[in-house]
Amino acid sequence: MAFKAFYRLQLFHTILIVLSLMATWTRAQQPRRDSDWPPPSILKMAKPFHDICVEKTAVTEEAIKEFSDGQIHEDEALKCYMNCLFHEFEVVDDNGDVHLETLFKNIPGSIRDLLMKASENCVHPEGDTLCHKAWWFHQCWKKADPVHYFLI
Repeated sequence: MAFKAFYRLQLFHTILIVLSLMATWTRAQQPRRDSDWPPPSILKMAKPFHDICVEKTAVTEEAIKEFSDGQIHEDEALKCYMNCLFHEFEVVDDNGDVHLETLFKNIPGSIRDLLMKASENCVHPEGDTLCHKAWWFHQCWKKADPVHYFLI
């Protein structure tokens, strides 16, 4: 009888520890959003490109914010917005291939290391269109580093 009570207590403690770890892991996966992240200087620098691509693609600000701060979702205008950004930043060729070295070279050091790490498994985009390939990169980066990923 005492053995069963001890076993139940051990099981209860194990469950509490697992739930605690799951809660910590879930919180750790939330996007970082504070006065320093995303870096205000990057947001300011990227604003003209954002505005150009919003106008060209008719993507909604809500779709951009949901992808950046919420869940990965598919939206054709959003996919084309991502493609537009790559073209405006001049880091993609006509085949939709992102030149990661060019992208890394043009990103400030504070973000470069994070993007390089997130890009380790994001090198062979899939998709039938340039918009789909751009979305593939963004969803790959977001999955690789959901805490630091942001979409301007």
